[in-house]
Amino acid sequence: MHLHCRKGTARRAALFFLVALFLAGCSRQPTPPSDKEIAALGKLAFFDASLSASGKQSCASCHSPEHAYGPPNALAVQLGGADMKHAGTRAVPSLRYLRRVPVWTHTYASSFKERLEDGDNMPSGGYTWDGRFDRPADQAAAPLLDPNEMANADAAAVTARLSKAAYAGRFRDVFGQDIFSRPADALAALGKALERFQFDDASFQPFDSKFDQVLEGKAQFSVEEARGFALFADPNRGNCAACHLVDKGAAGAHPTLTDYNFQTLGVPRNPEIPANAAPDYYDLGLCGPARTDKADNKWYCGMFRTPTLRNVATRQVFFHNGRFHTLDEALRFYVQRDTDPQKWYPHPGGEQQFDDLPPKYQSNVDRRTAPMTNRKGGKPVWSEEEIGDVVAFLKTLNDADAASAH
Repeated sequence: MHLHCRKGTARRAALFFLVALFLAGCSRQPTPPSDKEIAALGKLAFFDASLSASGKQSCASCHSPEHAYGPPNALAVQLGGADMKHAGTRAVPSLRYLRRVPVWTHTYASSFKERLEDGDNMPSGGYTWDGRFDRPADQAAAPLLDPNEMANADAAAVTARLSKAAYAGRFRDVFGQDIFSRPADALAALGKALERFQFDDASFQPFDSKFDQVLEGKAQFSVEEARGFALFADPNRGNCAACHLVDKGAAGAHPTLTDYNFQTLGVPRNPEIPANAAPDYYDLGLCGPARTDKADNKWYCGMFRTPTLRNVATRQVFFHNGRFHTLDEALRFYVQRDTDPQKWYPHPGGEQQFDDLPPKYQSNVDRRTAPMTNRKGGKPVWSEEEIGDVVAFLKTLNDADAASAH
């Protein structure tokens, strides 16, 4: 009797153990994908032209790795669309150093008196020229769906192309076997992968320019570069460092050469952009047409985010509308905009300053921040020789791969 009970107890214990093992196996959650796996998918997608309606345009087509992830040519705006003949409306920015971009915010001065005396604090942050996206994962859908870019009709069209990609199986393994049955989720997952690639891959944030070496005491500027840096940083001359920060940040972090603030510079209208052929079309930055949530704040009209100046000397187009094609020309505009407006805003009937803004918004243009404070006919703060010095300094901001390629 006693032996029988012990055998029964042992059987029950063994059965309980097996049931516990079974239940533990059933409740075990799948291991979440690693950031490395997600970034690897993002890299594949970044170079995949099959995700576009034309089958000819990938992210890398406009954001070329050989050009510091900026435009590979001198076009003011790139061509895309299903036929690869549709022109965009803005110059392509570099994708390097995106990890540092803060989310969009606008902190108002604490009192009305401060606003009158000091001017309101500038809005700051967000991705793209108008800051309308808080993360690259959200921004990724814009070019995929834009009829002038990759030209997918909707999330379902993107998903259909993604499901046929060579890496579709890996995509399912990472994001779920049924991911392609949920187009909105698939598009979001694609954005997440692209963001992870841009955040984690070392090629997007090398910090290995000559400027970085100088900051670390491992190199010295040439005489010409040093003169250019002094002009760049002097608040009474170029005053460039007021927006394009040059000092180390917290824990010795190297600067990205931008404060991410928004400015209204009054860049001349660019006739190279087909959309500008319509006299009533204006790209007003923060208040539209691409961004719509700030349209009611008229003070925002004409504002665009200050870009990084890292690798700026590799570019062939400058400012949000690609109006200028050489760095020298872009710098001349800064120091001569107000001293010689006829040069920058020529019109048959005489100058029409700030011609890429409707008259009612032209008062938004910054005329208080040096060097854009000199009056018509005055002496520019830089001579031609000094402009050359500043260009020499700006070339030190090229990352090592960009410096060797250019």
